[in-house]
Amino acid sequence: MALRGVWQLRKLIVSYSDWGGSSRGIRAFMEKHLPSFKEANPHLDVETELIRGQHPHLKAFYKNNNERVVCVRNMTPEEVLLHATRLRNALGRKVVKLKTRHVTKHPSVQGTWTTDVKF
Repeated sequence: MALRGVWQLRKLIVSYSDWGGSSRGIRAFMEKHLPSFKEANPHLDVETELIRGQHPHLKAFYKNNNERVVCVRNMTPEEVLLHATRLRNALGRKVVKLKTRHVTKHPSVQGTWTTDVKF
């Protein structure tokens, strides 16, 4: 996703094993979808990394120095493309758990309005 017109994902590393069975889908992704993914995203630095004996994963580095890792073991090439697209579209912010479901800067003195008001 672009924040103020600037894509936030800097670098995407595709890690795979050349002989492992769990990397079958990511190897097919690299043959079929990765060249077109690189062409569609010229701002993105896409690298491949050979790691033997480990499950494949996608590692994303963002402009705010955060990184995300997604394990893609035993996934189809289309699912790997979906995860790569989701990493590209993300802002790279940390996930913050909300304390309440209703978040506001100016809370009401009377309380939160609900439809379950009984007269």
